[in-house]
Order: sequence, then C-alpha cells, then structure tokens
Amino acid sequence: MRNIVLATSNAGKLREFRAALTGLEFEIMPQSEWSVPEAEETGLTFVENALIKARNAANHTGLPALADDSGLVVDALGGAPGVYSARYAGPNASDRGNLDKLLDALGETPVERRGAYFQCALVLLRHTADPTPLICQARWEGLITFEPYGAGGFGYDPVFLVPSEGHTAAELDLAVKNRLSHRGQALAQLVEILKRQLEFWKLATARAVLPEEPLAS
Repeated sequence: MRNIVLATSNAGKLREFRAALTGLEFEIMPQSEWSVPEAEETGLTFVENALIKARNAANHTGLPALADDSGLVVDALGGAPGVYSARYAGPNASDRGNLDKLLDALGETPVERRGAYFQCALVLLRHTADPTPLICQARWEGLITFEPYGAGGFGYDPVFLVPSEGHTAAELDLAVKNRLSHRGQALAQLVEILKRQLEFWKLATARAVLPEEPLAS
C-alpha cells in the first residue's frame, strides 16, 4: 500500500478523494497528520497553486503529494473571482460573503451574459523535485442565477445553475454532483491514469524489467 499525502485538512475533500481512489492500492492521508502548515497560494493560475500546495506537502512529509485548486470563473467579470474564489470578499471571507459579493458584482447582468464555469486542477507529485508532475484539469459549465437556490453543497453552489439538470449545484443529489462536477471529472481522469500506470508497473515487474515506480512511497 503506497501512502499519498493530500494537501488539505478538509474532511469532506479527504472522503471524496479516498472514495475515488478506492481499490488502487493507495492510502490517502491528510497533511494534518504531519502538521503540515498551509501553503501560501501565490500562483496566478489554478495549476500553479495546486503545484505550490502539493510541493509544500511533499517537502514536509517526504511522501508523494496530491493537491487540487479550483474556483469559479465568470465571463462577465473578466474571469473573476478565479484563483481568488475562496477569498473573493476578503482574506477571511465566508461562503455567504463571497456569494453576496458575486451577485452584487453581476447586478442585473442579463441571463445570456451570466455564463460561468468551475475549474479544477489536480496535481500529483512523486516527490518535491518531481520534474514531470501528473496534472489533470476539468471544467463544469453553467450559469449564475440572480439569487441562491438549494441548501446543499458549499461555496458558490447555490448560484451555479447546471443547465442539463435544471437546478443549481446546491440542489443536486450528491452522487450526481460528484459525477458532473469539475473535481469529479478531474478525479476520474486521475484514476484512469493511475490504473494504467499500475498495470504497466505490474507487467514490467512480472517480466523482470524494473522501471521507476509511478509513485514511490
């Protein structure tokens, strides 16, 4: 069983990642197990911030590290809140504070100009100096409503309308949301890549060819 440190202390996110990687011979552990300090997200893109968080976790634990960075991109706001989604209304902003600022910024912008998408970048580093990190990205297209709907989810979910479902992300069944969401899509990509790498490693080992393991524990 290979250990991978997840660059988050969020219990919900930990459950989601563990569920997605079930059966892949990996044990996902939160960085809080090693008292890893939070990384300062100074990147200008989701990929940069995910790399920063993964490298920080790998550096403090000596283990392969997995991190994600995600946020909401609104067309009419020039891509805002983007990488600043979690702190759109300030450094210690609440979900409601961020949501209210978003709706205020859009005002009466017509429906046809309220297009938006959630973007997720997942990064897996084998070690701190890994020159070829595994990067998976996905987006979830939708529209911003004029007011919140639904009590589920978190963040901007109550105002993110999913056209194919006719509901906001906060109104969706959790299983449906996890299947459609940006993070769910990125995780599915990651799982498929890891499956292929593990099969290759097992085949190479069986033939007495010993390439570098895809993830060194």
